[in-house]
Amino acid sequence: MSELELQETRAAAAQPGPWKFWVEGRDFDGGSNFIQTGSGAERGEDIEMSGATVADQDFMAAARQDIPRLLAEVRRLRALLNQTK
Repeated sequence: MSELELQETRAAAAQPGPWKFWVEGRDFDGGSNFIQTGSGAERGEDIEMSGATVADQDFMAAARQDIPRLLAEVRRLRALLNQTK
């Protein structure tokens, strides 16, 4: 991955995390499936979900937290590699 590809511009532009996927019948009774964005004072707009499997929707919600962490890990590992050169 290039340094440009490691930029977190899309993640930074998305609604604040953490994101959590709520499934009717799994997490609560009544309503519809949705991704809750942010929490507390940082709570954003809910994202209503339809047309994807529960596993796909769980993945989408988790990506908000996972992608920035993965990019940070790539940077950390690259820095370690550069120290040994």
